[in-house]
Amino acid sequence: MKSFVEYNADTDFPIQNLPYGVFTTPKNVDKHIGVAIGEWILDLNVISHLFNGPLLKDKQYVFKEDKLNSFMGLTKPHWTEARNTIQNLLDVSNNTLQNDKELRHKALVKQSEVQMHLPAEIGDYTDFYSSIHHATNVGIMFRSKENALMPNWKYIPVGYHGRSSSIVVSGTPVRRPYGQTLPVEGAEPFFGPCRLMDFELEMGCFVGGPPTALGERVTARHAGDRIFGFVLMNDWSARDIQKWEYVPLGPFTAKNLGTSISPWVVTVDALLPHLVDNFPQDPPPFPYLKHEDRFNFDIKLEVDLKPEKSSVVSTICRSNYKYMYWTVKQQLAQQTVTGCNVRPGDLLGSGTISGETADSYGSMLELAWKGTKPIRLVNGEERKFLQDGDTVTLRGYCLGQDGVRIGFGKCEGKLMPATPFEE
Repeated sequence: MKSFVEYNADTDFPIQNLPYGVFTTPKNVDKHIGVAIGEWILDLNVISHLFNGPLLKDKQYVFKEDKLNSFMGLTKPHWTEARNTIQNLLDVSNNTLQNDKELRHKALVKQSEVQMHLPAEIGDYTDFYSSIHHATNVGIMFRSKENALMPNWKYIPVGYHGRSSSIVVSGTPVRRPYGQTLPVEGAEPFFGPCRLMDFELEMGCFVGGPPTALGERVTARHAGDRIFGFVLMNDWSARDIQKWEYVPLGPFTAKNLGTSISPWVVTVDALLPHLVDNFPQDPPPFPYLKHEDRFNFDIKLEVDLKPEKSSVVSTICRSNYKYMYWTVKQQLAQQTVTGCNVRPGDLLGSGTISGETADSYGSMLELAWKGTKPIRLVNGEERKFLQDGDTVTLRGYCLGQDGVRIGFGKCEGKLMPATPFEE
């Protein structure tokens, strides 16, 4: 398949990808839904009338809205029909859009000229803790190698309810928070700026399908119909604040200061060629968490760090989504096993994704091993944790044997100094 829209071979957004996003232009402040193709965006608002397939001909309004929630709220067959329609319209052999000069001019917008926004209204956000290497590393640091994993970890996908109001799109600065910490064990706590600021390499998954009713469950076997697509996620973390506050109820203000996501939602259909075996699970999960099909993906992940007063970028982490112990199907099944209702646009965070080797750890906490092994940047600086002015950039992509790259773009954020606290 070849697109009439030309792009470089190494683009994140070939015709085999077609991720969804929401954007505005300098000439139009109204938010439009678009699809990335090379360096361009196909404005679905402009071509909504061309979605004339059997499922979407009466649903064209979803492409004229200012967020993806209504489209996400349709069914998996609707999403597949939309993808097929877009691919056909962009195909070099199709003249519908290619030869309509006026429509093509309106429908194709340069990515460099737009502002991206959150792709959906995120009603609820759950962050999981599903990378076994990350959980083991943290357990070793704070407990012992013999007791690294808590007794429940291999039985349930552990998670907590996050703060959806502080989820921001890539490019939004995040500010170092104030909070209570305990710098010296056994002493009185301290109130002031976070000293141990961290990033967390994660991926987010948008829930789709019609809303479920309170009391309705979604088992892992049926969860695939409700997985709309994935984004990169940096769940910024104030480690010292978290250490003081997380007992007995878990993270709170250490996590609600900001969570960055990439603007483009890569669909499951685009990722299917990159399926890999699920991570081996022992003991076997309970029946409601079981699914026999593969739902893990070979997504290569990278984290770059650039200090404020340097033009030199250091890649400090190379990991992979395939290291996830619990699949996103199992995460959704765990969230709804009680009958918790879900809505289109809800977001599930993977939890920090760490691999098997020291350079694949998905946080500064692990990379610098609790501050005991500072990492050296390309420009000669060292880091134990993030410093003010540091820009953290997450990237992710799948690479096929044919060289086609299915990418996520980037998830970027700059850490700003703490705002002085006025008594």
